[in-house]
Amino acid sequence: VDISDVMELTWHGHSTWSVELGDTSLLIDPFFDNPKTDTSPEELDPEYVLLTHGHADHIAHVGEFTDATVATTPELSGYVVAEYGIDEDSTIGFNMGGTIELGDAFVTMVRADHTNGLDTSYENSGGMPAGFGVSDTSPTKIEEEGSESFYHAGDTALMSEMKDVIGSYLDPDVAALPAGDHFTMGPLQAGIAADWVDVEHAIPMHYDSFPPIEIDTDEFVQAVEEKAPDTEAVILD
Repeated sequence: VDISDVMELTWHGHSTWSVELGDTSLLIDPFFDNPKTDTSPEELDPEYVLLTHGHADHIAHVGEFTDATVATTPELSGYVVAEYGIDEDSTIGFNMGGTIELGDAFVTMVRADHTNGLDTSYENSGGMPAGFGVSDTSPTKIEEEGSESFYHAGDTALMSEMKDVIGSYLDPDVAALPAGDHFTMGPLQAGIAADWVDVEHAIPMHYDSFPPIEIDTDEFVQAVEEKAPDTEAVILD
């Protein structure tokens, strides 16, 4: 889906997204073992990889992108260096509320309401889970005319921060919202989230990858229509 001539978004299933912004390519939460994509990691060559948190269905293929710079929390940055063969010099650790400039993209880390056990053993915590705002301009409380912003919510429940901080401060145009229920928001909460972040387009993610999160996407569309009537629900293949 094209937001504008500035930014192009590609959904690779689950929570995995490619973002092309100007001359900069980003990949968020690389996990290609899901039924929504035929893409293999070898087909992509992002400059930057963003990781929202340390669950295996979000970091599984980060080790395939050793030529990229990995940006995430300091805790998770250290983990992928130790366990996935990422060069420490090819990581950027940042944290909640911080904005970093990655080529033509400004990336702001925001809260997500979730857990963050590392991989699938969950024996250790990776710190706070996150979402990201990706924009072609530095975020500001004064709306920039023509600014384009994408909100990747990560794995999260519905939280008031979406209305109080993310929507009002980052002013996103498009939001990718988890909608699979069980581990994250379900369709109804995602519809409310679309209203709270006040986006033009809301896209469901983190669904149908395995049985507990299989949903009828019509429920997402109906929830957005009811709870966020000014937002268009977009269901991607």
